[in-house]
Amino acid sequence: MTKKILIADDHSVVRLGTALVLESHIKDISCDYAENYDEVKNKLQEAKFDLLILDIDMEGSTFKYMIRELKTIQEDLPILVFSSYKENVAIEYIREGAEGFLNKMSSEKILIKAVNSVFEDGFYYTPELIKQFSKHQHKKDVNDVLSERELQVFRLLAEGSGNLEIANALNIQMTTASTYKRRVYAKLEVNNLIELLKIYNSSHNIPKK
Repeated sequence: MTKKILIADDHSVVRLGTALVLESHIKDISCDYAENYDEVKNKLQEAKFDLLILDIDMEGSTFKYMIRELKTIQEDLPILVFSSYKENVAIEYIREGAEGFLNKMSSEKILIKAVNSVFEDGFYYTPELIKQFSKHQHKKDVNDVLSERELQVFRLLAEGSGNLEIANALNIQMTTASTYKRRVYAKLEVNNLIELLKIYNSSHNIPKK
């Protein structure tokens, strides 16, 4: 099945260049375009996309607040932030629910890797992002690392829920629940439930049911 990618950027060269790279190296994809934030919202209301590659500096941008707004239009939409900003601002967007953050100076190889990672794993975190997550994780400040939905999944995992139970509790697809679980594990740098429980038991202000 063909995967649909929406490339949102106010520079036509970036839009077309990104599409050319992806369509030349990834099979069964089609790219559509948006040049401002209003057009992004309109496109998402008109059709379902498998990935949004989002420039955060386009006309009409509300920066990190765009992520939550776009998720209200299509909750399971993977968003890869594509920006000229350095990765020290990335964690703000990841916490809002973005699935990854990629600098525009990245190579074609990294761009392809990022898109494939989002398709296959549900997220793309660079080594630098993992270091930032780790700093917060060591402080047990999970509220600064996980998005609101990820915090809900974190709590349910700690309470012993499996993917099916999480899916039912949050009214999401089981595959989506599995993706959230992988993202929580990756952000907190844990490999199993025991390690996750250690963080949960030492954390405070985790949202209740």
